[in-house]
Amino acid sequence: MQPVLQLSLQFADARHRALLPRHRVRRWVRAALQAPGEITVRIVGADEGSALNQSYRGKAYATNVLTFDYAQEPLVQADLVICAAVVEKEAAEMGIAIEAHYAHLLVHGTLHAQGYDHEAGEEEAQAMEGLETRIMAALGFKDPYAAAATAAAVAPARAAPAAR
Repeated sequence: MQPVLQLSLQFADARHRALLPRHRVRRWVRAALQAPGEITVRIVGADEGSALNQSYRGKAYATNVLTFDYAQEPLVQADLVICAAVVEKEAAEMGIAIEAHYAHLLVHGTLHAQGYDHEAGEEEAQAMEGLETRIMAALGFKDPYAAAATAAAVAPARAAPAAR
């Protein structure tokens, strides 16, 4: 049985709204959620994404997903901010559907909200990527890291990786 999820879905940039109906976003987030949660998902444009990344990470560019985790117990509370322009660009570079990339970033961000951190070392990165791959397979998607590896081999100068 999947954990209870209270979901708020916001669109500051509505270009992909049709790809992200509430039931689909809920399914993707819940697949990665290991405890009850209150999660806000906000889809933003490049300007807001860049401003947030600059303010909170000191990096002057929009990244694909930012996770703001406020609590992990007894309730996972977090905001996931996803930049639509970056998702579109990265999906095109990897040759995957935009929907698949959103699913991956929502899974990725939800895991961050629960304390997973791929930047904490190689072992943690491999554990997180393995979990993401299993969750994505259960959702009916291909391994997101296989697509990223293929894209990196073709075009090494990809957009910034997912941020915590």
